[in-house]
Amino acid sequence: MGKPAPESGARPARARAHTAQTVSSLGDGVSHAALPLIALTLTRDPMALAVVTAAGTLPWLLFGVLGGALVDRWDRRRTMWVADAVRAVLLAIPAAAAALDLLSIPLLAAVAFLLGLCQLFFDTAATSYLPGLLRRDPALLERANSRLRGAQTAMSGFAGPPAGSALLALGRAVPLLTDAVSFMVSALLARTLPAMPRPVPEARESLLRQARAGAAYVFRDRVLLGLALRPAVGNVAFLAVETVLALFAHDRLGIDTYGFGLLLTAEATGGLLGAGIASHLGRRLGTGTALTCTAAIEGLAILGLAAAPNPYVAGPALAVCGAGMGATMVLAPSLRQAIVPAHLMGRVASTSRMLTMCAAPIGAFLGGWLATTYDTRTPLYAAAVLLLTMTAVTASRLVVTPANSTATASNESFSSWTKTGSDTYRLAHTKAQAERAEAG
Repeated sequence: MGKPAPESGARPARARAHTAQTVSSLGDGVSHAALPLIALTLTRDPMALAVVTAAGTLPWLLFGVLGGALVDRWDRRRTMWVADAVRAVLLAIPAAAAALDLLSIPLLAAVAFLLGLCQLFFDTAATSYLPGLLRRDPALLERANSRLRGAQTAMSGFAGPPAGSALLALGRAVPLLTDAVSFMVSALLARTLPAMPRPVPEARESLLRQARAGAAYVFRDRVLLGLALRPAVGNVAFLAVETVLALFAHDRLGIDTYGFGLLLTAEATGGLLGAGIASHLGRRLGTGTALTCTAAIEGLAILGLAAAPNPYVAGPALAVCGAGMGATMVLAPSLRQAIVPAHLMGRVASTSRMLTMCAAPIGAFLGGWLATTYDTRTPLYAAAVLLLTMTAVTASRLVVTPANSTATASNESFSSWTKTGSDTYRLAHTKAQAERAEAG
């Protein structure tokens, strides 16, 4: 069993963990751009291209909770570096096939699926590893997630996709080999991280039973369920917008391909800003209130985007929406990492991520259907209404009336979370859990 790094060595360890995840995100950005473009050199069949794109998300839908259960059984540091080392090896396969002119759509789809599976393990392990490294301190977790989210946005949103596209011009194998190198660097960095104590082992149960226990933990806890549903509902709205955004920009705003790229850059820039100020918002407003405010900001920004008469209004609207999204992606995981027991962290994180991923096709279908039935503005208005409705419902539940002593503890914890921040909430939530355990 490993021991937590002493405080004197914690800062370099945090820097290495941050660098490892940042480099891994750069690899994600390169592969997400390169694989579809490489597929485009093989076929013009939209369904074949869709298969390659969808293959990378399937592991989250098929194995999300089971993957979290496995991460809770395994050493998280080892899981991180092994996952990225495997990704490096996997990318060498299509690179060699490209050099030998043996590339095919089935091969690319299989590699995309396995890369997505490795991403599931890496991301879940990294999310579960960080609280131990930071001693589950809510303030440190918010600051670390803020920096990490900003770096991930910069790498996967700014640097990665253009790099993947540019490297492809040098040959189909070049972006794949570059991506493999980035994952190997991340693996080597993760390998040097300090070992964390293994979670307290549970009674020996089947993997499926442990996976169900992790999912049940999320669905039985009102706040954890809220933290999972907040990005899931947001994903329905955002995918409804993203599905038609290119068409909306072309038809309604008169934007060409270059202008559309600038529009996406504005959204990513807002995401960086939101990630940077998330910790400040959490301290000033409390995590719950801050998350409610970001939902309102996102809804109003999408409403402004729908009504935008030109790109000069649409750009700032997307930037504001991106800022809300960036703050949300820092605040919610930070609170979850602070309050979830270590032995359940992998399953809780993967269950929450799976809910978010499952919401994506719903939003995409909704956006496409509304645009086909009505016009390209309608999905944006629908997304704004969805987010603002969620804001109103959440705000109406900030003040609750307890029905019994057990509910009182739970409701007091919820009130503490929404009004005073994650540290107070963590203490109240732990007390409420203990009281529920004694009552049960």
